[in-house]
Amino acid sequence: MSTYMTRAQREEFLAGVHVGVISVSIEATKSLPLPIWYSYEPGGDVAIFTGPDSVKGRAIEANGWFSLCAQQEEPPYKYVVVEGPVTSVEECDQETVRAMACRYLGEEAGDDYAETMAADGFASKLYKMTPQRWYTADYSDDIGA
Repeated sequence: MSTYMTRAQREEFLAGVHVGVISVSIEATKSLPLPIWYSYEPGGDVAIFTGPDSVKGRAIEANGWFSLCAQQEEPPYKYVVVEGPVTSVEECDQETVRAMACRYLGEEAGDDYAETMAADGFASKLYKMTPQRWYTADYSDDIGA
């Protein structure tokens, strides 16, 4: 059975709400996978934010590249992995933090999260990556879903 996802299917899946796993190079022969919130609109860039002095931020700044995996953790299993160059780095404003937090936590908890981050003086950068390679699988046909 085919696990193939069309372009529309993979982009729709990636645009869904999944905790992503970003993989960044930390040494020439080592990579580190780390969980992260992300956003994506079909045809656009993957956007993440993190502190520039975090492990993720330092690795992205050093390499200008990352990969991201989004998966469905219950049957029927699906995943989309994208990788590509960082195409934009900018200061992350509170509205961007709020929008991402609301995407993952809902409006009330997202607002609280953004306010807490601002009150704590958390400075972050927004990194955008243009997907160059896509790896996908949808196991719906394999389990009759």
